[in-house]
Amino acid sequence: MFGRRALIAALVLLAGGIVAKAGSERPAVHTLAPAGLAKVSDYIRNEVATGKIPGAILLLQQHGKPVYYQNFGVRDVATELSMSADTIFRLYSMSKPVTSVMAMMLVEEGKLSLDDPVSKYIPAFDGMKVGIEKKAEDGKVALVLEPLERPITIKDLLRHTSGLPYGYYGGGMVRELYANANLFNSDLTNAEFAAKIATLPLVEQPGTVWDYGYSTDVLGRVVEIIAGKTLLQFEKERLLDPLGMTETAFFVADPAKFPRIAEPMPEDRNINPTTQVRDIRRPATWESGGGGMVGTIGDYARFAQMLLNGGTYDGRRYLKPETIALMASDHIGPETKIARDQNYYPGGSSGFGLGLAVRILVPPGTTWPLGEYRWDGVGGTFFFIDPEDDLFGIFMVQTPTQRGRIQLALKTLIYQAMGR
Repeated sequence: MFGRRALIAALVLLAGGIVAKAGSERPAVHTLAPAGLAKVSDYIRNEVATGKIPGAILLLQQHGKPVYYQNFGVRDVATELSMSADTIFRLYSMSKPVTSVMAMMLVEEGKLSLDDPVSKYIPAFDGMKVGIEKKAEDGKVALVLEPLERPITIKDLLRHTSGLPYGYYGGGMVRELYANANLFNSDLTNAEFAAKIATLPLVEQPGTVWDYGYSTDVLGRVVEIIAGKTLLQFEKERLLDPLGMTETAFFVADPAKFPRIAEPMPEDRNINPTTQVRDIRRPATWESGGGGMVGTIGDYARFAQMLLNGGTYDGRRYLKPETIALMASDHIGPETKIARDQNYYPGGSSGFGLGLAVRILVPPGTTWPLGEYRWDGVGGTFFFIDPEDDLFGIFMVQTPTQRGRIQLALKTLIYQAMGR
């Protein structure tokens, strides 16, 4: 499936419009019916009209050409400026696939191996322990630190089996330590961040549980060490600038661009009980590979099309097709005996690859494609890539509280519009 090349295309967003160029056409397995797309539009319009979100943008691109693009509502209810193609969004965890691609570039070059222990690059990880809660005879529970059964590897960081949690959900003494460390709200360099997290215990043994957390942030530090430059410098040199992702960064540096920033509804600003959405107008020291990026829909469309093309875009190769296929394969299947944590975000029909969720089962009552891969962000944005139909979709919105509901409803409507 992944050996087939999608069409090489360029998507350029100019003055609120979309200009695309593509090679020769080939029919899709499924196409989007106008009546179905009208239902998609109606759904998003209703979300805006009922005050659940200020505005949003949806792009669906097939065979390298936009087949649906629409702006809805406003960027910010305070300014009432209309949503437009140059609107800047907080990407949060949609940063993770970008960081994962940077790591896989280094793997291709032989500078990094999936089996490398993280401690090879960050020696402090060599001394990490696993925190186990044990009840004493008097009934009191204490945290006991146990040695690692095996080191955390680069593959563990890519597939979230490192034992490094976020800590803001699930309870337990180790997660409490992560929550109290307040890493989300600290503004450390990646080197300082990695040093701080190395002092905390793991929540479980490496390679035993898919547990969503700071793995990709640590991966970003590994990339920095190998590249010998900051994460953003390396990203700009090898991916962002060549792809034309000129608006993608870790904060909005130019005050002239501040009016272009999308904001959630005033009462919808908490990404977790202790953390509000980040003010991306303020300069950030932390180049969070797991959740720090900001960007536009046009920038992310270039990235998505590169992945769908099997690693090429506009005649330039970024990754090999087999590398993309490896990233978009399930790496936590039954044969690995890896358990899922209580908040297994990919959902029951999906496994997890290297930085991406991947569909391994067809949801009941649908014909949704196997091999579809995707991820989303806590701020509301999501993207999916459907190689079978040579299609990708990107939805840009800022709504921490409504994101899961909207994502499922929209994906359902989009696939219904394709007869799936």
